[in-house]
Amino acid sequence: MNDFETQRPRLTAIAARILGSTAEADDVMQEAWLRAARTGTDEIDSLPGWLTRVVTRLCLDQLRKRRPRAEAEAKAFIEDGPAQPETDTLLAEQVSGAMQVVLDTLAPSERAAFVLHDVFGYSFDEISAILGRSSTAVRQIASRARRKVQGTRESAGERAARAESRRVIDAFLAAARGGELATMLTLLDPDAVMRADLVGQRMGTDPVYSGAAAVANRLNGAKGAAPVTIDGERGAAWIMAGEVKVAFVFHVEVGLVREVELIADPEVLATLDVRRTRSKGRS
Repeated sequence: MNDFETQRPRLTAIAARILGSTAEADDVMQEAWLRAARTGTDEIDSLPGWLTRVVTRLCLDQLRKRRPRAEAEAKAFIEDGPAQPETDTLLAEQVSGAMQVVLDTLAPSERAAFVLHDVFGYSFDEISAILGRSSTAVRQIASRARRKVQGTRESAGERAARAESRRVIDAFLAAARGGELATMLTLLDPDAVMRADLVGQRMGTDPVYSGAAAVANRLNGAKGAAPVTIDGERGAAWIMAGEVKVAFVFHVEVGLVREVELIADPEVLATLDVRRTRSKGRS
C-alpha cells in the first residue's frame, strides 16, 4: 500500500478542510485505506482520482450525518481570500474559526465543491467525476457555495432567473405527469440532453438521451416521479418506502430545460437534500 501512503498527505488535507476536523479526517483516511486494501490498488486505473473520489464521498457521508447548524451562526466576515492550491496542503488544518462557521452552513455538496475548486484547484470536470454530478451542476453548486462564503446576496437578476427556472420546471413536470408531449417539447431546448449515471443505466436507462424529442419521450407520462426540491431547487424523484431511489435534477437556461440529470447512485443521492413538495396543478 505504498501508493496509498504517497497520496495520504494530499487526501488528509482535503478531508480535514472539508470536515473541519482532524479527528474525523483520520477516521475517513482509515476507511479509505481499508477500501483500497479490499479493492487492490493494482485493479484501479487512476489511483489518485479513485482515492480522491472515495475520500470526498466518505466526507460527504460524515457531513450528512451531522446535525445541521443554524444559519444564524454564519455571521462571520471572511477577510482572507482562498489559499493558493500549491500552499494549502500545508495549511489545510489551519482553518480559521470564521471560515469554519460559514462552511458548516453549506450543504455537503456545496462544501465539497467549494473546497475542491476554490481551495485545491480541481477543475469542474474533475469535481464532476468525484461528486457524480454533471459539470453544469458542479459549476452551479460551486457558484452558490462561493456566494454564501463571501456573504454576497443574490442580485435582482439572479432572483428573477431562479424564479423563472422554478416556473419552467413546474410546468414541465406537470406536463410530463399529464402526458402532454407537445407542451413538454415547448419547454425543452432543442439540444436538451438527459444523462443517467451508471446505477441508472443498470436499471435500464440509456446513458444519454440527446435532443428535445428523446428527452420528452423518455419522461412523458412519468406519473411515478414525485415533485420535490433538491438542494432547494425544483426537481422530481422516485420514492419507495420513504427512500429516494432516483432523483431528476433539471438545469434551465434562457427559459428552457437544457439538461436533466438522472441520479440513482445511492452514494450520490445521500449527498442531496431531497424534500417532497405539493404537486403543482395546471389550470
